[in-house]
Amino acid sequence: MRLLITGAAGFIGANFTRFWLSRHPGDHVVALDMLTYAGNEANLADIADRIAFVRADIANQPEVGAVLREHAIELVVNFAAESHNSLAVVDPGRFFETNVLGTQRLLEACRQAGIARFHHVSTCEVYGDLALDDPGAFTESSCYRPRTPYNASKAGSDHAVRAYHETFGLPVTITNCSNNYGPYQFPEKVIPLFTTRALTGRPLPVYASSECRREWLHVDDHCRAIELVLLAGRVGATYNVGSGVEASVADLAGAILGRLGLPSSMIEIVPDRPGHDRRYLLDSSLIRSELGWVPEVEFSAGLAATVDWYAGHREWWEPLVGQAVVDEAGWDQAVG
Repeated sequence: MRLLITGAAGFIGANFTRFWLSRHPGDHVVALDMLTYAGNEANLADIADRIAFVRADIANQPEVGAVLREHAIELVVNFAAESHNSLAVVDPGRFFETNVLGTQRLLEACRQAGIARFHHVSTCEVYGDLALDDPGAFTESSCYRPRTPYNASKAGSDHAVRAYHETFGLPVTITNCSNNYGPYQFPEKVIPLFTTRALTGRPLPVYASSECRREWLHVDDHCRAIELVLLAGRVGATYNVGSGVEASVADLAGAILGRLGLPSSMIEIVPDRPGHDRRYLLDSSLIRSELGWVPEVEFSAGLAATVDWYAGHREWWEPLVGQAVVDEAGWDQAVG
């Protein structure tokens, strides 16, 4: 198989590229990334000799088209996205440029190249949020009700993917995943943010609505789900990928501090981010029943291993800390 993986130097993209090569060592893999602040070519250093790396923007349709033709790409896995909800509040335009227009231009390049499959990686956040006491969960047929610029931009990209399938017959699949965690995640996201701040003796900024919950999925389990969809998923189908395990921001802060043997006094309550969603939970019964996927990484063990990874890889994240572009404790100034 000849694959193009976009956003391959980001957190999930890099883990997936490494995962795919471990499972399909004979495949030809092209890793494409724009290397914006959250894209880090060092994430691929250990497999650099096994991939072709291309620095490019998915919104540059002629350049992407040339890559597809040069490498005779059969399958595209699209991870490329601006993905930080907080940054989207401060600079929403870049999210619509990359996530909506960039995805459309990538789709058009793929249509013109006649690729065999386009897989699009999306998020649970397109569905909106749930009340903390809601007994339900989002299914693949739930209405889209995005509440933030990031969520709306990802919803727009999902619609573009479906439109290219329905209008032009492009063979596509989509996965909507819950919050991922694991190694190589940029330290602006909550688990590496809390971990790296704790390791450097700084307070952990916990939103005032500290009981808001997320469903947590280890990146390795996510990679296995995407592989199953690529190999056995129905063309045109969408699959939710979630663990069913929820934890609040307060739970995370406490678990991370506990793992590091640090006091809860390091928690600092800060104002909520504008549009802060209360809760996401996916019904992932379709991918479980149809493709046999189940998560394998137990959350407490996975979180502990992730904290340990950051503690043992300071040389990876310390240069990145200063590149985070949003002060999570300064929302009054950021949007005032």
